[in-house]
Amino acid sequence: MKDRKIFCLNNIAKIGTDGFRSGYTLIDSIDEAAGVLVRSADMKEMSFPAGLRAIARAGAGVNNIPLDRCAEEGIVVFNTPGANANSVKELVLCGMFLASRDIAGGINWVRENADDENIAKTTEKAKKAFAGTELKGKTLGVIGLGAIGVLVANAAISLGMKVYGFDPYLSVNSAWNLSPMVIHAEKIEEVYAASDYITIHVPATASTKGMISAEAIAQMKNGVVLLNFARDTLVDEKALASALEAGMVKRYVSDFPTPASAHMKNAIVIPHLGASTEEAEDNCAVMAVKQLQDYLDNGNIRNSVNYPEINLGFCETEARVAILHRNIPNMLSQITNFFGNQGLNIENLANKSRGDYAYTLLDLSHPMPHDTVERLKEIDGVIRVRRIVENK
Repeated sequence: MKDRKIFCLNNIAKIGTDGFRSGYTLIDSIDEAAGVLVRSADMKEMSFPAGLRAIARAGAGVNNIPLDRCAEEGIVVFNTPGANANSVKELVLCGMFLASRDIAGGINWVRENADDENIAKTTEKAKKAFAGTELKGKTLGVIGLGAIGVLVANAAISLGMKVYGFDPYLSVNSAWNLSPMVIHAEKIEEVYAASDYITIHVPATASTKGMISAEAIAQMKNGVVLLNFARDTLVDEKALASALEAGMVKRYVSDFPTPASAHMKNAIVIPHLGASTEEAEDNCAVMAVKQLQDYLDNGNIRNSVNYPEINLGFCETEARVAILHRNIPNMLSQITNFFGNQGLNIENLANKSRGDYAYTLLDLSHPMPHDTVERLKEIDGVIRVRRIVENK
């Protein structure tokens, strides 16, 4: 197999980078990189070299990567959904405990009165100010039942909570893993009306931006607790600040500090610690490296956010070629006709589309002529062609 160069834009856990096969080299510049590993570094304004084939985000969110531009340039972008799910789940549970009982206020009171010789006695009078309620018997609404949402919902069931779940795009895998005790809400309004606590676990997209709006808050229980461990942009911060001031929302727990949330009354703002555990960073790094290497070596795509998933396994034929192209009529027939006209037999083929883009991966029974890649690029709509495996 070819030797390949990888550029790490952020520090990536060594347990992940140690997983690269012999022949992979970590380099200090993106200029000659075939692949990039990244965590939170902003890539939106970066220019990419012609040889860059893929970017793997060691984490779930990809709002730091220009996905559309990457798709146009034939750069496949991966993320690692589920790798940090348990880490985020545990912090969501922590957020619920912090919101239900004024634990942070109590800790601050102890620190402020550390010099009081009678602090033990004084505590018995002061602690009433920090009393709260139990989670058991309360209702939690989970919006978004992906890897994290499912874990949160199941954990809340174990805590004795009643749980409503809402996700119009619930995957089969999530459905299998979800506790049967979770009540499936047909409409998001059901979650708003029923829940004492609401936690959001949806991706940040144009359609979800500001989804927790003044209108949405008005449909919630008075005194609801909102938890946001997904993205700050999901919440209309102006509307939320007003609701907190009025007491319509009792607490807002967020993992995303912004100038607005940092000043909100009754807000508990955590400095983006959701995936910041050793275990989560290791899991994300390992998963990102495996996906990046499998794509570069075998052409297989798993967990891409801008191209469809395809897996033909390890190539055992004479050659494999990967074609990134636009999702337009007649593309597949043009590609297969091209190989037929060259007298090249296709032994295995997969073709899938995702939005405006598509991917064709095929195995050939004979080696390809050296000019095959360049001639395939001449087909209108083809974005990038890669000769992945040439066994002879």
